[in-house]
Amino acid sequence: MRINRFPVLELSVFCLILVLLSFSFITKDEKSSEEKPNILFIAVDDLRPELGCYGAEHIQSPNIDQLAADGTVFQRAYCNVPVCGASRASLLTGLRPAHKRFLNFMTRADKDAPEAISLPSYLKKNGYQTISNGKIYHHEHDDKDSWDELWRAESNSKSWKDYALTQSLENETNTRGGSAYERADVEDDVYRDGKIAAKVIEDLRKLSQSDKPFFLGAGFIKPHLPFNAPEKYWKLYDGKVSVPYNNYAPENAPKQSLHNFIELRIYDGINKKGPVSDEMASNLIHGYYACVSYVDAQIGKVLDELERLELDENTIVVLWGDHGFNLLEHGLWCKTSSYETALHAPLIVKIPGKNKVKATSEIVEYVDIYPTICELAGLDLPEHLQGDSFKNLLYKRKAKSDGIAIAQWKKGLTVIKDNYFYTEWIDDKDSSVARMLYDHQLDKDENFNISEHAQNKSVIEELRKEIRANRGENYFMKK
Repeated sequence: MRINRFPVLELSVFCLILVLLSFSFITKDEKSSEEKPNILFIAVDDLRPELGCYGAEHIQSPNIDQLAADGTVFQRAYCNVPVCGASRASLLTGLRPAHKRFLNFMTRADKDAPEAISLPSYLKKNGYQTISNGKIYHHEHDDKDSWDELWRAESNSKSWKDYALTQSLENETNTRGGSAYERADVEDDVYRDGKIAAKVIEDLRKLSQSDKPFFLGAGFIKPHLPFNAPEKYWKLYDGKVSVPYNNYAPENAPKQSLHNFIELRIYDGINKKGPVSDEMASNLIHGYYACVSYVDAQIGKVLDELERLELDENTIVVLWGDHGFNLLEHGLWCKTSSYETALHAPLIVKIPGKNKVKATSEIVEYVDIYPTICELAGLDLPEHLQGDSFKNLLYKRKAKSDGIAIAQWKKGLTVIKDNYFYTEWIDDKDSSVARMLYDHQLDKDENFNISEHAQNKSVIEELRKEIRANRGENYFMKK
């Protein structure tokens, strides 16, 4: 009897095709789920958390506020060192400042920590296209091999001060001089931040056609001194500026916590010692606010383009200010201090999809950003990192951080824990030479140093231990 085997063969082939098709669909899904997210890394120079999304109703920052509404606002984020060069080097290497590491604005990551693989370098090694636009590191060529492309906008001036008005340009020299602020009736792209926004938008359009994930840095300059911004942003605050009430040194403040704020003193019209005039103080604060709204508008242009290109569907956005800035609080005009106004900085993270947590009051610090980005990108953590990922804070409302931040300015080490802000100045033998303690539950503006009150002895002992336990291994290592 002859048996016809073709129907069986046809059935087998059909089943095989179904299996292959099913495998191809699974592979596609797996590939999609394993796709690395893009990262838009927005750095803003000298930006205080004085923004609408942080409760400052007098500030117009609609674009940053919208990013905050779509992401997670870290209400208690602290830089590890309050000066541009050192703060950025610390954040981008994931290393804490030490006794002789990451000390001032001249800091370079590739000099102070050449053995550490930086965040952009690590991402580059893991398949990311890395582009630095504007001021990501303080020094343009710091860690330059980490970037596939390194770009900075040219200044209008002889120096980095970037004036637009003829009178300002004539008064400026390469080292000193020039106004501390400028109110110019010009378009946004006359100043560098407008040019930076345009370059980032151009990059987004190119990157949207690439198969590689990207780490795109957008480093905006304002509101750094001089406070230069187009006229339309100054108008937003006409008649609405007031100076802080606590424009005096805190009671019992140690001399180490106060200084002559030399950064402002170099500008024309600023006396070399003593307080500035009331009119100058008002103009400086007005200029700072105008710069905040100006840079907010540039960030808005970038975020709009990210959405228009539908890149927002697979892009992590991290917005951070490198440190705070004193606007006459405690009589200071600077970031370089150990007060809350210098160490507290804005941090907003938006992940693809819907964040489950809109805001968190858990304490985080900037050395935590590097490990967090790694975890969000599905990458193993480099062994040298000294911070902890706060990824869980983005997804779980009840998640906790370790509850401690450590910062350093010169020889002053600050610990932030619970409602306490404690700073201790130490010598080369780790002995205390001065200290200050503020209880933010009772004194949120840090007007009364209570470190010498007898009832706080046990609190100080605990906080001293926290500093030494959390400031990083080999703190007294040689540079």
